[in-house]
Amino acid sequence: MRNLVFFIEQLATGLYILIGVAVVIVGRNWLRARADYGATYYNFERNLARYRRANYATVMVLLLQFGLVVFGIQQIVAPTVRANTDTTQTIEEIVRDGEFNTPVPGSSGGAAPIDASGIDLNEDLLNLRPLQTPTLTPTPVGTLEPAPPVIGCQGGAQLQVPANGMVVHEPINVIGIANAEDFAFYRFELKGPATFENFAILRDFTSNVPEMAQLGQFVPSFYTPGLYEFRLVVFDVTNSVQAECTVNIRISEPIPTPTPIGQGT
Repeated sequence: MRNLVFFIEQLATGLYILIGVAVVIVGRNWLRARADYGATYYNFERNLARYRRANYATVMVLLLQFGLVVFGIQQIVAPTVRANTDTTQTIEEIVRDGEFNTPVPGSSGGAAPIDASGIDLNEDLLNLRPLQTPTLTPTPVGTLEPAPPVIGCQGGAQLQVPANGMVVHEPINVIGIANAEDFAFYRFELKGPATFENFAILRDFTSNVPEMAQLGQFVPSFYTPGLYEFRLVVFDVTNSVQAECTVNIRISEPIPTPTPIGQGT
């Protein structure tokens, strides 16, 4: 369900366009049926015109309701789902070496005597020591790889994190500048394998950031690994683009879970 919500959010702009075109076509047909209803004097033709007019009116209502559903998913449902996603455990992954001791409850009467006379202890068994099973070493978060040059990234739209060529696999705080004359809002967009190689809207923000500071958060776990373009776009009150900054990032798999300590000779 969460993936469906984000998929509809990414396609919201295209759905609005399709709904608008459909409303225009249906509206013209409704006006034509209304004109036919007023121009004819025969009951049979008037009934047909009235029937067509009612059908077109019903279709227009359904299209408007569908548009409201898409708007609600884009503006309310998707931000709520994104805000409620628990990413606490993936922000910091700490691997510690230590002793794995199983607690043994004590007896109320003291330690019971154990007769070890019939036990043959092999010398090799006494020399066993715990060894750490090697695990895969992923590319550390924040590693910079060779990448194409940035686009824009001057004036009112600048990005410090993510940097160009940065490898990410956990939630990161986006740091940069988003400011313009007659500022209205700024937006995060992403383009890559999970967005059908088109820029998809991630989130809008209505407060300008004139100095280098946190702009928001980016959660890469929603998208398949691969090369992506991350874009910051700044708009003014006329909904015109005033500045933009596009950097190249690579979303990788999360760090694999470490294998518990085992035994070996």
